Amino acid sequence: MKAVVLYKTCSPGELIVSEVSIPKVKPGWVLVKVKAFGLNRSELMMREFEANASYITLPRILGIECVGEIANCSDSRFNKGQTVIALMGGMGRSFDGSYAEYVLVPSKNVFSVNGTYDWEELGAIPETYFTAWGSVMDCLQLRPTDTLLVRGGTSATGLAAIQLAKSCGATVLASTRNSSKSEILLQQGADHVVIDDGTLKAQVLKVFPTGVNKVLELIGAATLFESASMIKNHGIVCVTGILGKKGTLDNFYPIKDLPSGVYLTGFSSNSPSQAVIDNIFEHMHKHNLHPVISKVFPLDGIGKAHTLMENNTANGKVVVKI
Repeated sequence: MKAVVLYKTCSPGELIVSEVSIPKVKPGWVLVKVKAFGLNRSELMMREFEANASYITLPRILGIECVGEIANCSDSRFNKGQTVIALMGGMGRSFDGSYAEYVLVPSKNVFSVNGTYDWEELGAIPETYFTAWGSVMDCLQLRPTDTLLVRGGTSATGLAAIQLAKSCGATVLASTRNSSKSEILLQQGADHVVIDDGTLKAQVLKVFPTGVNKVLELIGAATLFESASMIKNHGIVCVTGILGKKGTLDNFYPIKDLPSGVYLTGFSSNSPSQAVIDNIFEHMHKHNLHPVISKVFPLDGIGKAHTLMENNTANGKVVVKI
């Protein structure tokens, strides 16, 4: 089969398609014929530097998610030819991932889906909407009366979160560093766009003088404290992304650094379940939600796909269709 194998950390242009053997099926795992997959920031980090870490074994096929059909159901509950999505569980890190024509995945990380999405749209959904759903619906416990700031709104997860929040009836503010991207945020349902130019807090407080009560923090640790300072008493900040490329805080002193009465949480997408996946797709169908796709590439365009995402000019999900 054709696959993108990472042998060492490299530039996007060094990613190439190789010929490798189709994985052999084993108990507890299913073989998926990959139809499409979306790119994720973690895959860029793996290619750029994380592959050098002691806990990563190379060579490795990248890719933490995919959509496709069951090619061999092994001892699972699935049927051959069934449409499924697969995500997380160590894909592309602990074992070979989805940048390939076939991927072998633990059956617990494979989920059936029903719906009318084509392969390109379906490929843009799994990790992005699972992350947005867990952040907005679970961690932030979003309600129709809430005012939510999505910080990093033009990222794929940010756009999905805006859609989900508006479909729940909440008031949504979305941030971007580039005012030319305001229109895409408004198109997805943002009620207000704020420009992250060093005056973000002033802009938010001008619209909502007492602050907002929920923040989805996709920039990460770099802007966490500023986001917390815009929260009303008993509001929640959920840290989900690290678009700011800073994942940790030095000398974090919670009593001093967090405003009193502001709650801090985070979302990790490591534990998907069939029940949650069903809820996501049911909600998306009910509210006619569709992922924002930046561009679709063939497998041999993987280098260009990584470059587009790395340059932060995608404005939506980057998808590879096989």
